[in-house]
Amino acid sequence: MTTNFDFLKSTDKNLFEIITEAEKLYRDEYFEQCMTQTRRFAENICKNVLGNRRTTEETFDDMLATLKDKAGGNPQEKEFLDDLYFLKRKGNKSTHSSSVEKDGITALECLKRAFEVAISYSVYKNGPAEKLLRMQYDTELLVTGKKNKSLAQRYSEKKIQLKKTKQNQISTKKFPEPQKLRTQKRKHRSTKNGLKIPVFGIVMIIAFTISLTIIGFLFLTSLRPY
Repeated sequence: MTTNFDFLKSTDKNLFEIITEAEKLYRDEYFEQCMTQTRRFAENICKNVLGNRRTTEETFDDMLATLKDKAGGNPQEKEFLDDLYFLKRKGNKSTHSSSVEKDGITALECLKRAFEVAISYSVYKNGPAEKLLRMQYDTELLVTGKKNKSLAQRYSEKKIQLKKTKQNQISTKKFPEPQKLRTQKRKHRSTKNGLKIPVFGIVMIIAFTISLTIIGFLFLTSLRPY
């Protein structure tokens, strides 16, 4: 099944498996567990980013504090840290939630924040890539496991479908239906084989018959004695 985090698989398989499990939990409506899983994802991201610079940090809070101290202050780093803090805070509170509907909305927000964190982490590991930076979280993909088609793809498919429809209409006009064709053939054969005598011919036959009758009558009359 395709996920929003497929791009992460080649960068860090462990992180990929953690966050795709969070998406599965969301689809099964285990929203609290989903938020807890996104917190776990964020914590592992922190460990990986700190790497060898990690010393006495044991808790998630400690690691976030160290990252914040080492941050350069640019907007991307600030957004990255804000998302990590959000995932930690919501993950900690997930077990105390009292509204299932609210949990669903918050869990989705956690997945979206985790997505942004994953992109930042991939850029940190592999460098910026235009395709990666243009990516947006796809909610339909989350629910269905099927990637949305781009507007260009949908337009192309619609164009092909219209072309096929037009071709079918032309074919229908050019070639009559089989039953209609058979009927036309039967009519043609009956016309060809039947005896068709023109009206002029009929008139000539009648005139010839009358002429013979008159001649015969005159001949018989001429034979009578006076």
